[in-house]
Amino acid sequence: TLPCLPGARPCIPKDFGHGSLVCVCNATYCDTLDPLVVPAPGSYVKYESSKAGKRLERSEGKFQSSLSTRGLLLTLNISTLYQHVKGFGGSLSDAAAMNILKLSQPAQDNLLRSYFSESGIEYNLIRVPMACSDFSVRPYSYDDVPKDYELKHFRLADEDVKMKV
Repeated sequence: TLPCLPGARPCIPKDFGHGSLVCVCNATYCDTLDPLVVPAPGSYVKYESSKAGKRLERSEGKFQSSLSTRGLLLTLNISTLYQHVKGFGGSLSDAAAMNILKLSQPAQDNLLRSYFSESGIEYNLIRVPMACSDFSVRPYSYDDVPKDYELKHFRLADEDVKMKV
């Protein structure tokens, strides 16, 4: 595992124009979050990002048992669970892998730490497209031989071996 950095490091914004700010993450610096702490019963923690410059800004609050002010009413019934959340993550496409591999090793470490560590957003799942996708540089599949139902000609593409596996 990658080492975790203690405590939060603020976003250093970079403006690419068109109203899009991003946080700098390179070989020497990447913003981080404070470690996640589960709030007390009846309380919540909210992280908010915005075009105006908020970047996972943390705030806390308490749930109310009844609506005392005007506004949005969110009703939670914690006695009935409809699904289990296994985790959160993103997609590792050919394009993403190519861009990550172009970074220096320290920049790669910072980037991956920002996604997967306790000082980052703590992803624990990754979706990997099977064969090519719309984020590949060329079309390819794993077996283009007609009627090869036993998949005798199945082979991973170079992109999969070098960038995904």
